[in-house]
Amino acid sequence: MTLYKKDIASNAKLIRTCSIWRALDVVGDVPTLLVLQALWLQESRFSGIQQRTSLPKALLSDRLRMLIGAGLIEKRDEAQGDAGPGYRFTKKGRDLYWVTLMLHRWETRWASAPAGFTIRLTHTTCGHAASPAPVCGHCRTEFSARDVDWEEGPGLGLMLPHYARRRQKRELAAAADNRMLFTDAAQLLGDRWASLILRSVLTGLHRYDQILDDTAMATNILTERLNWLIDLDVLKATQYGQSENRLEYRLTRKGIDYFPVLVMLQRWGDMYYGAPEGPPVIFHHRPCGHELEPIVACAHCVEPLWLRDTHVELSPATRRKG
Repeated sequence: MTLYKKDIASNAKLIRTCSIWRALDVVGDVPTLLVLQALWLQESRFSGIQQRTSLPKALLSDRLRMLIGAGLIEKRDEAQGDAGPGYRFTKKGRDLYWVTLMLHRWETRWASAPAGFTIRLTHTTCGHAASPAPVCGHCRTEFSARDVDWEEGPGLGLMLPHYARRRQKRELAAAADNRMLFTDAAQLLGDRWASLILRSVLTGLHRYDQILDDTAMATNILTERLNWLIDLDVLKATQYGQSENRLEYRLTRKGIDYFPVLVMLQRWGDMYYGAPEGPPVIFHHRPCGHELEPIVACAHCVEPLWLRDTHVELSPATRRKG
């Protein structure tokens, strides 16, 4: 149950919940992201999705049902098209496209290994190869975590700490990495705990106790995820004070570059899970002084890169060397 400031009891132990949190409840899961990737890579049938993702049949069936229930995809029968029975995105699913592009951008820059195929995006509006860029919709310049400030909005919710138990499935992304568009990024976004830690750090909470209070996760989970994010070179730990045990967690360059993923995820969450009171978090773009309106644009013409205006071309899958 999400509460708002007017509902808060003075002695209640509550934690922040926002559109990122709500969106992660839907897509913050590795198998779910693998299924969405397969659909983005033009797989529409169960057999093709399974071949690309390597997910067990029962797990794949479960995630497809969940995505249908969440309104991201729909199942079509033979009467709805020549392609036969299969799955396709709804508008809600298509609106995740900018999140996908930012995940792909991050993967291209920081992946531990390249995918087993190449993908070419063409922006049909300007005719050039599309290089997705996160830009401020007001000034049309690229933004990053370094030049964006934030403040609490009227829709920032508070909730009693409650987590549905989710088992780690990072190895599933690794098993399918030769056939997927992004695998490192899927492991990161697909781990809800890790994404919530990054949300805390990006909003100025750097110490262990601060992050613990903000997320209310179990201490063993928090410690494991912090160590994992350090191993991924997304976070770095620095000592403060006299004790070696006093550590602050800061973003590396790789971690800073993940910021547009979370911004676009929040944008999607605001669209479909926003509070009636208004946005939960308001970003401000310091270079232009305006409220940040995040868009993903074509780096050539700086026009929004909509799914309908993007042509996708995949090369045949190839085996990695070694």
